Amino acid sequence: MLVRRKQALDMETTMKLFRNLAAVAFFFLLGSSGCAQTLRVAAAADLQFAMNDLSSQYEKKTGAKVTISYGSSGNFRAQIENGAPFDIFFSADAMYPQQLVTAGVADAKSLTVYAQGHLVLWAPKDENLRIADKGLEALKDSRIVKIAIANPEHAPYGRAAVAALQNAGLYDQAKSKLVLGENISQAAQFVQTGNAQVGLIALSLTYAESMKGGDRWEIPSNLYPPILQSAVIIQASPNKAAANAFLDFVKSEEGRKVLAKYGFSAPPSPTNP
Repeated sequence: MLVRRKQALDMETTMKLFRNLAAVAFFFLLGSSGCAQTLRVAAAADLQFAMNDLSSQYEKKTGAKVTISYGSSGNFRAQIENGAPFDIFFSADAMYPQQLVTAGVADAKSLTVYAQGHLVLWAPKDENLRIADKGLEALKDSRIVKIAIANPEHAPYGRAAVAALQNAGLYDQAKSKLVLGENISQAAQFVQTGNAQVGLIALSLTYAESMKGGDRWEIPSNLYPPILQSAVIIQASPNKAAANAFLDFVKSEEGRKVLAKYGFSAPPSPTNP
């Protein structure tokens, strides 16, 4: 009888210990999943290579998880205003983030210019257009029947391309040849795949391995408005602390070095616009 009673007590003690351990494990896992919440980033298409690099370095540095969606800045602005679940928005311009702030959808205090983008004329080497020598004058070549740009209705680089062509006195001649990409990345793809002979695209995209061998000419910055790329944290984000930390990293000296590697300039200072 005493043996059976002792065995029963041992079993009860064992079960209680098991339940306690299970409870501890449950709360540990719950806490871990809460700490490892994924930061959801909406990023302009010109950031495709730079942001992949930035997020990879940030994840190694902090252990945080970052997922990135790429597209046109104007489309992201509309999606976020309609409730798309992003935590932070890196635009290719300052207008769309400001519109989200004005609409009460984004945090005004977080609004910041993180980089300045640049526009280039690019073509595959085998087109033999001598872009590096001729610049925009190369667009007068009769062999050019398609010129790729991003859609200026919702892509800042598309608007910059139109402005550059207008200021160079070439827009009327080039207008009928323009093929519009949904975003600047698609415009670059049009040129890579031969659907256009040449494109006015983001300098940052020409750092891709597949484009490094192309014929490139940087379009003078006085031909188009400055591409002041801005970021803002979304008001409804449940991860504002994480979003702020990532934004601080992008703006840090370490982050600026990564951006510079892909052709982005540091934003102008307020005293030196």
